[in-house]
Amino acid sequence: MTDSPGSVRLNKYIADAGICSRREADRLIAEGRVTVDGKPAVTGMQVSPQQEILAGGHLVRPGTEHILLAFNKPPGIICTSEVRSGTTNIYQYLDYPERIFSAGRLDKNSEGLLLLTNDGNLANDIMRARNCHEKEYEVTVDKAVTPEFLQSMRTGVTILGIVTRRCTVEKTGHCSFRIVLTQGLNRQIRRMCEALGYKVRKLKRVRIMNIKLDDLSAGSYRNLTREEEQELTRLLSGNGTEEDRNGGKQRQ
Repeated sequence: MTDSPGSVRLNKYIADAGICSRREADRLIAEGRVTVDGKPAVTGMQVSPQQEILAGGHLVRPGTEHILLAFNKPPGIICTSEVRSGTTNIYQYLDYPERIFSAGRLDKNSEGLLLLTNDGNLANDIMRARNCHEKEYEVTVDKAVTPEFLQSMRTGVTILGIVTRRCTVEKTGHCSFRIVLTQGLNRQIRRMCEALGYKVRKLKRVRIMNIKLDDLSAGSYRNLTREEEQELTRLLSGNGTEEDRNGGKQRQ
C-alpha cells in the first residue's frame, strides 16, 4: 500500500480510468487479476499514478477522455465482455476504438437502449438501484393484454421471492404494452409476464431516465448531447423533481 500524495483507492483508480465499474474492479481484485508494480493487488489498497497497474491484462492509465454513448442493441448480442463461441458481445460488435463498458444490461434476446461509458463512477450512479431511476420498455407478448394483467403488473408480481415495485403500465395494442420500471431484477419483465401466464415475444428499451432511443437505428450508437448529459447529471445528483424521483423506481 501507499499513502503518497495523490493516492486513491484502487477500485476508484481503475474505474476512473474507464476499465470497468468499481464493483467490477473489486471482483477483478478478488480474483487476483489486478497487479500493482507486478504484485497481486489487495482490496482497499491505495495507489498512485506513478505505479504500474494492470487490470485484467490491461494497463490502467488515468485521465482518459470522457465518453458517454447511447447504443441501440440488436437482439442476439450479449452485454458482457465474455467471449463465447458462436455469440457476439457488445464490445466485439461495436469495436469501439476506446475501452468502454455498459452502464446496465439487456438480456441477449432483448433490444434497445444501452448507455456505454468509460466513466466508472457514472456507470455506478446509473446502475445503483436505490436511486430509483426510470427505464421504459415496449413489450409484445403471446396473447391478449387484459385489464387484469395490467393491474397485476402495476401493483406488483411475486418473482425471485419478492413482490416487484409498483410501476406504470399502459396497453398499446392487442398484445402489447409499455412499462416504466424503477427496479432492476434479473430478467424482471420476462419473469413478471411468466408469473401471470404470458410469454414475452419482443422486449425493447426505449428510455433510460432522460435519454431516449428515438430514431437511433438498430446496431448504431451516438454521443449524448451536452444538454442530455447536463440533465442526466442533474437527475443523478438527486436534484430532479419529485416526479423525476417517484414516477418510477430502480433499474432493469
